[in-house]
Amino acid sequence: MKNLYSLLLAVLLFAGCANQNNHIIKTDIPPRQPGQLSVLQLSHEPIDTVKVAIVGLGMRGESAVYRFTHLPWTAITAVCDAEQDRVEASVAYLSERGFPQIDSYVGLEGYKPLCESPDVDLVYICTDWISHVPIALYAMECGKHVAIEVPAATSLEECWALVDMAERTQLHCMMLENCCYDFFELSCLEMARQGVFGEVLHAAGAYNHTLSEYWDEYWNNWRLDFNRTHRGDVYPTHGLGPVCQVLGIGRGDRIKTLVAMDTKSVNGKALVEQRSGAPCEDFLSGDQTMTLMTTEQGKTILIEHNVMTPRPYDRKYQLVGTEGYAAKYPVQQICVEGSHRSLDAQQMASLREQYPSPILDEQLTATAKTVGGHGGMDFIMDYRLIYCLHYGLPLDMNVYDLATWCCIGELGAISIENGNAAVEVPDFTRGDYAKLEGFSYAFSDGSFR
Repeated sequence: MKNLYSLLLAVLLFAGCANQNNHIIKTDIPPRQPGQLSVLQLSHEPIDTVKVAIVGLGMRGESAVYRFTHLPWTAITAVCDAEQDRVEASVAYLSERGFPQIDSYVGLEGYKPLCESPDVDLVYICTDWISHVPIALYAMECGKHVAIEVPAATSLEECWALVDMAERTQLHCMMLENCCYDFFELSCLEMARQGVFGEVLHAAGAYNHTLSEYWDEYWNNWRLDFNRTHRGDVYPTHGLGPVCQVLGIGRGDRIKTLVAMDTKSVNGKALVEQRSGAPCEDFLSGDQTMTLMTTEQGKTILIEHNVMTPRPYDRKYQLVGTEGYAAKYPVQQICVEGSHRSLDAQQMASLREQYPSPILDEQLTATAKTVGGHGGMDFIMDYRLIYCLHYGLPLDMNVYDLATWCCIGELGAISIENGNAAVEVPDFTRGDYAKLEGFSYAFSDGSFR
């Protein structure tokens, strides 16, 4: 039933293209300006102790402060938030843990003196979505590497701004896509790279689960406001990032076109009316949004977004290969060797043990599960970021990944607003993706594996 659902959905989405007489809406790819160079495999001199400044101390930022106290090669040197009490809480926590005194900044522009400080190597951005890009651009202008919470950018203009700034300054600009480091995804990525599933032809991802109990936790109600004023998949990267790594997007293949469609807003509209006590006729985000993509190498990707209707947490994560299949939600499944039945739990565990992720060892796995952060994947993400900066290596995810995964929201809105027309997805690498052959990790011994 699950595969039938995906097939029917694909047919419906492609019907939107047919109705447009195969017309594809084009997107511009601005040429590199003088002084800009590719950052596809960017590396810098090793940093012995990475000095980290965390901007935004809400849900994500507060937990980041905690995680960074458990990382090697790291020192938190500054924190910043719009609210004084959050800054004071983080400073007090670090002091209680026995860490040296740090700099602290308060206010909507407190990030500026933080970025200007010589005592910062990496600006780690955990603010609301609309402030991600201004902070990141200023940080890179000040000579700092940046890591940005998801989604790092919310429009094509913002995506290109980050790409161009990273290329001009030759600094790292990474999106903190933690789902690329979840244990099941890491296992399946390695199995896919080793050919267990044959050639992976189709992949699916999602961000589906109600946020009904969380809306009040967002500062100044920013997340609900964003859903109200934006159409398309406004939160695509959790579902898209891990499957893009499997398909080698940005590393030998690229997303070429997309088609999107959505339902009307029912629960979103009602939520605003319930909170405001006034009619709401302008809620743009549909309760359910679906986006189907094609790649240069003839693969397909489907992602979904729904935070409005009652449903259990679901990132989907499906890989459809010529010799096998994997899925994580609603239950973990792996099929291999032409079988139509999933391996049982013991068989899946045995198979996964045969294909360990090259970035995991027993100690890192144990520490990640102890420190936590969405089951440990946040810690692994932070560890790999610091590991690469410490050893002077290319990061696992670059600014081109960031832009490709984030642009889907605005492009999907363009598709929906033009009768579900096909829309071209720009190549943010400007052709450089073809120089690589699949995803790999960098290691301190100089190897990529």
